[in-house]
Amino acid sequence: MFANCKHIIHINFICFNASYIKNMSFMFYKSNNLNNVDLSSFDTKNVTNMNSMFSYCRNLNNLDLSCFDTKNVTDMSSIFSGFINLNNLDLSCFDTKNVINMSRMFSDCHNLNNLDLSSFDTKNVTDMSDMFSGCHNLNNLDLSSFDTKNVTIMSNIFYGCLDSLYESNKSKFKKFKKEELFKKKEIRF
Repeated sequence: MFANCKHIIHINFICFNASYIKNMSFMFYKSNNLNNVDLSSFDTKNVTNMNSMFSYCRNLNNLDLSCFDTKNVTDMSSIFSGFINLNNLDLSCFDTKNVINMSRMFSDCHNLNNLDLSSFDTKNVTDMSDMFSGCHNLNNLDLSSFDTKNVTIMSNIFYGCLDSLYESNKSKFKKFKKEELFKKKEIRF
């Protein structure tokens, strides 16, 4: 909808009816100059796909998602990837019980330093690859509620992150080798 809109700075959705939308993937993707978006009246109760919804919104440094209803979302891959100016994100209201894909969810959020995901229900997630890769300033990460028993892909989840993130959460990643979680694999064709 607003993907690659490089000249939009502010969007206000006060009169926008989003209740019929099921797919919000790439909605604001690479809206590089967007620095303020009012989503307080956004109705997301029917949305199932939020893949890359806000990815690479480089100037967006504040995002209030407290009204987001995410109970039907199954794909949150790359939803916040590339948020280079964001340093704090409150996702306490996110209902993630139906999410299957969380790959690259926070990848390359270079300035993100605190992330509390203690309210996340991850029992249905199968892909967490690169979830926090490139978050080299992330020093406080709460994964206490994470259930990784159904995760089959977790490669590079902590690539480019502090080793302490793994150490403080290693009980959640028993079935994976530490090297798999930190090391980028070379892909050859």
